[in-house]
Amino acid sequence: MAQHVLRYWESRFPQLRPVQRAGNRRYYRAEDLTLIRRIDHLLNQQAYTIRGVQQLLDNEARAKDDPATMLRNIRDSLVEALAWDDRAERR
Repeated sequence: MAQHVLRYWESRFPQLRPVQRAGNRRYYRAEDLTLIRRIDHLLNQQAYTIRGVQQLLDNEARAKDDPATMLRNIRDSLVEALAWDDRAERR
């Protein structure tokens, strides 16, 4: 992953906060790498926008506290995936 892309994502996704070491070097933990891969997949394979990924991550964070919200988010994700699949079939 290009360094400038990671820096940009750090500015857009507050969940992505690598540990900063001496000399302002960044250390990405395993959970950071998982999040980076997920963001990359959503943006580049699933065609989400930056805003869309931000909303998805925010909703997931809120859903951890509220089971009803989690179920609504799952439903919304499924509806969105089906709509995306439907659009892909029409092409």
